[in-house]
Amino acid sequence: MASIVTSTALLSSSNPRVFASASASSALPKLPSFSQSTIVPSSSSFNGLRSCNTSVSRINKSRSFVVRASSEVPLVGNKAPDFEAEAVFDQEFIKVKLSEYIGKKYVILFFYPLDFTFVCPTEITAFSDRYEEFKNVNTEILGVSIDSVFSHLAWVQTDRKTGGLGDLNYPLISDVTKSISKSYNVLIPDQGIALRGLFIIDKEGVIQHSTINNLAIGRSVDETLRTLQALQYVQENPDEVCPAGWKPGDKSMKPDPKGSKEYFASI
Repeated sequence: MASIVTSTALLSSSNPRVFASASASSALPKLPSFSQSTIVPSSSSFNGLRSCNTSVSRINKSRSFVVRASSEVPLVGNKAPDFEAEAVFDQEFIKVKLSEYIGKKYVILFFYPLDFTFVCPTEITAFSDRYEEFKNVNTEILGVSIDSVFSHLAWVQTDRKTGGLGDLNYPLISDVTKSISKSYNVLIPDQGIALRGLFIIDKEGVIQHSTINNLAIGRSVDETLRTLQALQYVQENPDEVCPAGWKPGDKSMKPDPKGSKEYFASI
């Protein structure tokens, strides 16, 4: 265990405040509280805590159902903002550069608010436990928060049974400058932390999916994997689309009047 003074943060529906540990709270400023009732938290206070191209796929000659956005908003359909940052992996400090994955792998990039909180480790460890499933479909996972690599290291060196992470199968990136969170539009400016944003980036570096949860709502590894598999299917089969709830092996749909009727008649 690294000798690093860390603090714990609490996110719960019954008491959405964040509590600093006795060892750190006296030295830290008060910050706004987490809002759990709106999509983007309000600017009320929370108590201190720390240490712790691709070418467009053509359905037919006149219509495309997989598009590239032509502006920076929304992020989906645009090139993923590149970054290079320090990270912790295998209890070592490493450098991670997003563009190094381009042309090689899909990437699941997810943001979480803070180390040593309560919802966050459930997500981080869940993705790690399912890492092989993502690896089998040529996908890397990257986790990001505004914490330092020292805080990441201390959390990794903390046992899961006491709220730690244990060893992870993918890197945890440090965004202490908050530039990565800003570029992906998940930073809460007046609180200095990120919402639970998740982005699926294809092999050509284009964001094909995003989801953003408020602070108290954990994400689903199953749904992330399902969405990734649907994306890969339509990229491999550009004349087909995936209906609601599609999973590998399910029937897809031809996006035209005749093809869609064949699908609806079969369900």
